[in-house]
Amino acid sequence: MSTRDLYTTAPPALSWQVTATGAARFSWEYEEGRERLLALYQKGKDKQWDGATRIDWDLEVDPYDPLGTPDEVLTLHGTRHWAKMTEKDKGDLRRHYASWQFSQFLHGEQGAMICAARIVESVPDLDAKFYSATQTMDEARHAEIYGRFLHDKIGMLYPINDNLKGLLDDTLRDSRWDMPYLGMQVLIEGLALAAFGMIRDTTDKPLPKQILAYVMQDEARHVAFGRMALRDYYQQLSDAELREREEFVIEGCYLMRDRLRGVEVLEDFGIPRKEAEELSEQSEFLHLFRKLLFSRIVPCVKDIGLWGERLQKAYLDMGVFDLGDSNLDLLMTQDEEIAEALDRERFAAEERERVAEVAEAIAEGETMP
Repeated sequence: MSTRDLYTTAPPALSWQVTATGAARFSWEYEEGRERLLALYQKGKDKQWDGATRIDWDLEVDPYDPLGTPDEVLTLHGTRHWAKMTEKDKGDLRRHYASWQFSQFLHGEQGAMICAARIVESVPDLDAKFYSATQTMDEARHAEIYGRFLHDKIGMLYPINDNLKGLLDDTLRDSRWDMPYLGMQVLIEGLALAAFGMIRDTTDKPLPKQILAYVMQDEARHVAFGRMALRDYYQQLSDAELREREEFVIEGCYLMRDRLRGVEVLEDFGIPRKEAEELSEQSEFLHLFRKLLFSRIVPCVKDIGLWGERLQKAYLDMGVFDLGDSNLDLLMTQDEEIAEALDRERFAAEERERVAEVAEAIAEGETMP
């Protein structure tokens, strides 16, 4: 079945063309490189994995409760609309919300793959090109996995959100080589990590938990890459150049904050857009969610050297300024440890099954004449 047939609202075209600008840069220096980036490149090579085999795709998923998260997280919960909904309606709403969330993850991962490829092309240093090449493969794997989950387990997709599309467009059209880093590695990846983490830590369904944990293990390296490369580069920029990057971050943060309301879902349930926006803004869960979403971005922005007065005021306005002192390294370490713990649990279960099969075969052999 074509993806077009699974969209809630089919996009006008199944392709989108962005006229990118900027130069392709070659480096003839093959020996020198930053030790930290080369170590991250080695880690990127060592940690490659196959989404077709590492994830247990035989696990069943109820498309009408694919995540198992509490209904309180749904914007309509507790409203007059919720009181009128049947159990079937509520199941449909859960399916639509999960589809919307994972569809934006899917579109964002394709954007990340394209931005990583742009970094390979445009970044001047070979050590950064090496690492970006591993990230391009990571993002392809993530898009493959999210696409498979949506097609095979939920059976529904949403088009790309306008605000996400706008940020990707701005990132790819900019001719400065550091902008794909800033737009993708810091903003989009940072927000995605927080969104992934909230679902990973609240879902009681093993398949989405596996998917999110393993994707986040990769993404922790990607954010570390952006921090290393941009911190080095931004130390060399003038105040005016830094202000330009800060303006981009401010605009991008507002876009991404407004992206995460899921208004499209409410419209599909017959709620007018204005009311859908109002209901979303009244949601206590959305306010908490937004704050957590910036837990990965604000400390990263501060760490790379973008912390001017206007940017600080914007973060005060968003209510996330205090996140600038969060321990980003600790969050990334926890992401990696959660994925490794899932692997250990799965391998231990498989080992127990193999031992049981051997014991059963031995017992059957002992009973044979």
